[in-house]
Amino acid sequence: MGYDNNNIFAKILRGEMPAVKVYEDDATLAFLDVMPQAPGHTLVIPKVGAENLYDLPVEAGAAVFRTVQKLAPAVRDAMGADGIMLNQFNGPAAGQTVFHFHVHIVPRFDDVPLRRHSGQMEDSALLEEQAEKIRARL
Repeated sequence: MGYDNNNIFAKILRGEMPAVKVYEDDATLAFLDVMPQAPGHTLVIPKVGAENLYDLPVEAGAAVFRTVQKLAPAVRDAMGADGIMLNQFNGPAAGQTVFHFHVHIVPRFDDVPLRRHSGQMEDSALLEEQAEKIRARL
């Protein structure tokens, strides 16, 4: 398919679309999912254009997972979660809908089912509250 510079994450990286950011460094950006499956559902993306794992330079992948390791405990603790689920999809058949490599950090709670990753957007004020809690744990 080839990398599309007009995907939503590329636009977020260029500042053309808003995002509720929780962390940023030279190689990665982390922000809250606007259609979260659980409170604090965070996405980590590389700043390089890579459609999926197959296109991702090794150095960019290492940077993404350094950020995931840094953020996962902060997300867990900020949301009071019992655990963290990591998801990463490659291709439509695997469930990938945004074709820029990304890792989902999803807080999990005992006996609470995941919400559907629907087309319903979360309230931006609530997302900002959650992001502030996560940022405070970093």
